[in-house]
Amino acid sequence: MAKVNIETANIEAIKRIQSAQPVLTGIGIAQDVVPGMRKNLILHAGPPITWQRMSGPMRGAVMGALMYEGLAKDPADAEKVAASGEVKFEPWHEHSGVGPMAGVATSSMPVWIVENKTHGNKAYCTLNEGLGKVLRFGAFSPEVITHLKWMENVLAPLLKETLAKKGDVNLKSIIAQALQMGDEVHNRNRAGTSLLFRELAPCIIDTSFSVADKKRVLEFINSNDHFFLNLSMPAAKAILASAEWISGSTIVTTMARNGTDFGIRLSGLKDRWFTAPALKVSGLYFPGFSEEDANPDIGDSAITETCGLGAFSMASAPAIVKFVGGKATDSIEYTRRMYEITETESDHFQIPSLDFRGSPTGINLLKVCETGILPQINTGIAHKNPGIGQVGAGLVNPPVKCFEDALEAFVEAYCPEKFL
Repeated sequence: MAKVNIETANIEAIKRIQSAQPVLTGIGIAQDVVPGMRKNLILHAGPPITWQRMSGPMRGAVMGALMYEGLAKDPADAEKVAASGEVKFEPWHEHSGVGPMAGVATSSMPVWIVENKTHGNKAYCTLNEGLGKVLRFGAFSPEVITHLKWMENVLAPLLKETLAKKGDVNLKSIIAQALQMGDEVHNRNRAGTSLLFRELAPCIIDTSFSVADKKRVLEFINSNDHFFLNLSMPAAKAILASAEWISGSTIVTTMARNGTDFGIRLSGLKDRWFTAPALKVSGLYFPGFSEEDANPDIGDSAITETCGLGAFSMASAPAIVKFVGGKATDSIEYTRRMYEITETESDHFQIPSLDFRGSPTGINLLKVCETGILPQINTGIAHKNPGIGQVGAGLVNPPVKCFEDALEAFVEAYCPEKFL
């Protein structure tokens, strides 16, 4: 292997991250646009996992997905099909995409198409279902499937026509504005969703769909503050994917959870996952639920934190503490601490309460291991049993073992004599 220089490699990774321009270009059906998608494949959040090791909410989401695709007639049949070996399970992150919470996606589901105009790579994500009993939290009741079918047959085609009329939507610009309007674009997306609504609404009105369909779509987006989450996530993925596989780089390009394991990936170690058991989330619970009901940390939405958003930008969203717990001053402290483990500050994403300082950007494995400071993540909490859904939201960190194992592997791959 040729000699490498960590500093030079990280400079290149940060250069790619800073220059990335994620743009919403359209909507497609997963089997038509997602690389490697096929009828018997179910994509999921987090690192690789088998049916036997899946957590309750991910099992519930898989069962719902099989019924949605017509591959199973009821929950009992879905469990048999899932365990049969006929269905394959692979991470979204290995197919250029991301999925919130359980992150389950199948071949017939509509997905957003986000393109990094600077580097040419694309990222994908399903459309947001809303809160409550939804597939991504492991719910699979008939109304969940009915709602997904409406999204496939009405919402997605209408929005596809809308985007054809509107043209590309600059997601980097929307995220930057949202940060200055009280969002951190992970668990608070009210501003991002509102800005997107303003972009799309006039063209929605001009589509060929019925007045009833247009009215329902407008009402659905307006009532769903998390609608933009499923765009901030692939935007972050598109940004970070451009910095993957740079020889010698210690920049973390993926943090993801499947409800059983937490996994990270490193720019300089191609195709390697470093995993450890996912931790419980500390947070606030909906009435009637408690920590005993909670599943461990789950979802690909930590891609936002990996990109310097989410909890890394909590100082821009003090109101988020009403959802995840803590005090408004805590949100500023979380952001300040993240500067200690990142390589630089964003050129584009700025935080008003810190005098418009750029968000902490580029998690450096070496700094995490040197300081002992773990990345901060804010997230939703799913019930540990399938079929129930979301029960709260809170804060969590990755297990330190992921970073320790990654460091050991990095040293093994790039031994000292290979450095300049």
